[in-house]
Amino acid sequence: MSMSRFTTPGALRVPQITILFWIIKGLSTAMGEATSDYFVTAISPVVAVLIGFVAFLIAMAIQFTRMRYIPWAYWLAVVMVGVFGTMVADVLHVGFGIAYVISAPLFALVLAAVFIVWRRVEGTLSIHEVNTTRREVFYWLAVVSTFALGTAAGDLTATVFQLGYLGSAIAFAIVMLIPVIGFASRRFNAVFAFWFAYVLTRPLGASIADWFGKPSSVGGLGIGSGIVALVLTLLIAVFVGYLSVSRVDVQDHSVDQKVGANPPTATS
Repeated sequence: MSMSRFTTPGALRVPQITILFWIIKGLSTAMGEATSDYFVTAISPVVAVLIGFVAFLIAMAIQFTRMRYIPWAYWLAVVMVGVFGTMVADVLHVGFGIAYVISAPLFALVLAAVFIVWRRVEGTLSIHEVNTTRREVFYWLAVVSTFALGTAAGDLTATVFQLGYLGSAIAFAIVMLIPVIGFASRRFNAVFAFWFAYVLTRPLGASIADWFGKPSSVGGLGIGSGIVALVLTLLIAVFVGYLSVSRVDVQDHSVDQKVGANPPTATS
């Protein structure tokens, strides 16, 4: 069976990287954290994880059958990865007693393995070349891994390193300057800078969501995870609605063809 069976030839399955991409990505990471926290406490953790898993599968099925990048389908998948990825990391810690100092490096190794295999099989990690089903599988495996890693890393700094949620958010915001400056100064190629920043947005967004939603007794503002999740969901819906109408983030296939000739320096 051809791995591009569900893909329109030449069609790209992910968006162009614009400022709106990073805004929605940040909102989705925070929303995933808040939503997971709300449902895990509102209902039993086991039921919450099962619901999250089913919703994750449905979202991925929708995304893989769209044939090309469709804003609402793509961001629905990202949001559900955020929710389920958070649950996976939390279940390992709460349900199985695996410490964050172990789970965070474990998820980092998983992500590294995904990148190594993806690069070896496809020859590039550029999102400008995610135009077959196999490449999209690698892409979403990387995305899921970054969310799980980011969740564990954020909890690690907030609780084990005792930085607190606000302190963790500030720390990750500072670290975020590394890929930004590296890309701006041309010291990092675009693919490396993109994935570096992509990984960091998860613990940054999750730490901010926890700071707003967690009770003051544990260092939060006490707004409540449910309210935080609802507000973030509405904001995401507004931005994705705009993208659906404007189509400003639909990648130009001609750009894809150009960067395909030089994967190591391809723009992410």
